[in-house]
Amino acid sequence: MNNHKDLKVWQKSIDLVVTVYKTTGDFPKEELFGIVSQMRRAAISIPSNIAEGYGRIYDKETAKFLSNALGSATELETQLIISKELGYLSLDNYQMQISQIEEIIRMLSSLIKSLDN
Repeated sequence: MNNHKDLKVWQKSIDLVVTVYKTTGDFPKEELFGIVSQMRRAAISIPSNIAEGYGRIYDKETAKFLSNALGSATELETQLIISKELGYLSLDNYQMQISQIEEIIRMLSSLIKSLDN
């Protein structure tokens, strides 16, 4: 691997950011500074923290930023659930994004564990 852009989890998280931006564009306008802003920031934080972690020299630092990315992923997962409950997401759209985020969570968890060894 040459850098963070070679990581599948980074690539998948970039795809998720695009999905979140497109989806939240259809949310009610009164949510622009509410859940839309929160979801977009959480989504962007995932690949950003992966990139920052892989810009670090020591595994302990890398693991810290990957852990931050994992936290943002679980935050976004919660916001997706809330959005579905509020009727802002269709069931199909919700299931697609939850599937994406669950895969990213699994990948990040495995990556973090591999650095602990």
